[in-house]
Amino acid sequence: MSETLFCIENLRVAYPRRSDEEVQWAVDGVCFTLQPGERMGLVGESGCGKSTLGRAAMRLLPPSTQIGGRVMFQGRSVFDMTPEQLRKFRGEAVALIFQDPMTRLDPLMTIGNHCLETLKAHSSQLSSKQAKERAIATLEKVKIPASRWSQYPHEFSGGMRQRVAIALALLLNPKLIVADEPTTSLDVTVSAQILQELTRLCAQENMALLLISHDLALVAEYCDRIGVMYNGKMVETGSSQSVFQNPQHEYTQSLLKAALHIQTVDGNGVGGENTPFSSPSMPVSPSQAKSPILRVLELQQHYTLEPNFIERLLKRQNQTIKAVDGINLELYPGEILGLVGESGCGKSTLSRTILQLIRPSAGTVEFLGQDLTKLSRQQVRASRRQMQMVFQDPHACLNPAMTVGESIADPLLIHKLADAAKAKQEVLSMLEKVGLKPPQMYYQRYPSDLSGGQQQRVAIARALITRPKLLICDEPVSMLDASVQSQVLDLMLELKEEFELTYLFITHDLWLARFLCDRIAVMNSGKIVEIGPTKQIFANPQHPYTKTLLAAAPLLARA
Repeated sequence: MSETLFCIENLRVAYPRRSDEEVQWAVDGVCFTLQPGERMGLVGESGCGKSTLGRAAMRLLPPSTQIGGRVMFQGRSVFDMTPEQLRKFRGEAVALIFQDPMTRLDPLMTIGNHCLETLKAHSSQLSSKQAKERAIATLEKVKIPASRWSQYPHEFSGGMRQRVAIALALLLNPKLIVADEPTTSLDVTVSAQILQELTRLCAQENMALLLISHDLALVAEYCDRIGVMYNGKMVETGSSQSVFQNPQHEYTQSLLKAALHIQTVDGNGVGGENTPFSSPSMPVSPSQAKSPILRVLELQQHYTLEPNFIERLLKRQNQTIKAVDGINLELYPGEILGLVGESGCGKSTLSRTILQLIRPSAGTVEFLGQDLTKLSRQQVRASRRQMQMVFQDPHACLNPAMTVGESIADPLLIHKLADAAKAKQEVLSMLEKVGLKPPQMYYQRYPSDLSGGQQQRVAIARALITRPKLLICDEPVSMLDASVQSQVLDLMLELKEEFELTYLFITHDLWLARFLCDRIAVMNSGKIVEIGPTKQIFANPQHPYTKTLLAAAPLLARA
């Protein structure tokens, strides 16, 4: 038997099409091999075929998909496996970690039951006690405490759900893990912990890793080899060091340039002298600003977890989760304030509480001098015209049944700011401003017809159509590749100037925060542990948690 663990030979994949359309190869003639214990990174822009390749290799694509070439695992053809052999192959031999954990988790099952179901399906010899002990130990590896065993996926943050998905992949000790953007929604500390754990297991168990990612610094730090994909083809392969230090293909060069554009201190962000907040027209520091546009005082958002039937018999008490615990924050006109911290620390809960999408347990939120916590539902709804949000996943916040034009026009009609004719005119103008040209073509398209970067531009256009004063951006570019990410960030800086916007920018990417933000607030366990000018936070962090975050952040220049 060959020593090669995994081999892809001339793989070609085409999705179903109409009879009058030409074949469009999503993956076109890709070849590579993986040895036991080897770690390979696969990078490229969204839509280049990275995820399609991973799913094709595990036969997870629809039956009508056109597939050519060979996929071999330990000398056996994956395409020739029977359904029973495939069932054992997926999980025991190869495990796939999906980008979106909710595609892997059943909303009606507890986290504990997810683990037990996986173990019982593949390791039926384990007793219930053994299965639970093994599951809890695996969950603890990804920093999920045993106390959350009986909770459901909706009670976890996006990052915490991703940790569960990673734990499920590790449960059966597979020989190869195909990780499709496994840490996109995780903060740098947890991302580093999980990838360190994955790479440790690779070495210990002689397990291979195929890491699909748009984060070049991450791939450079944790992978031995790298493959660069563009338009369905593998345009460059080699050791991580040689590819990053001496890229040969022009696409690889453009990817590195875009990533370094964000990480460099001399870019368009705070590191340079041309940041919008430091321009003469903007306040140089919060103390010089006349009054804050947003003031949060002693804000709390506490949740109570009631004990289940068994726990009530054992006289267990209610458990309180302090998602937001006494936050004080001020945001000034024209400022970009970054909010950073690990997944589950309360960043997204804070943003939703500011918008009054969920009412706070205590504290006040003052926006333009008005206390939002004392307003009626109707008054709060009216105030949202001036305060909009851009979410992490644009596909999830755009109605798939509405065209792009209808989605963007919707807020205008809700707030009765325009009739249908005027709304269309304003939408076409906004599409032009966010770089979707020609606007008439995009106006009629549906979200499913657009790439991730284009969908995020639509989401930004929808948020800006009511001409808000404040834009809350919750991880708006974390799901985009480096080149598209750079384009969207530059667009946000341009729009900030044009529309005189103030940003609350939530991110787990510290280099992104340094590139874009004037001040940074560091959040941990529901509290803000440090806040200050960006340069100061990076040059002289005071809190131990801030130092941990900075130490864990992968830097391409260090790779």
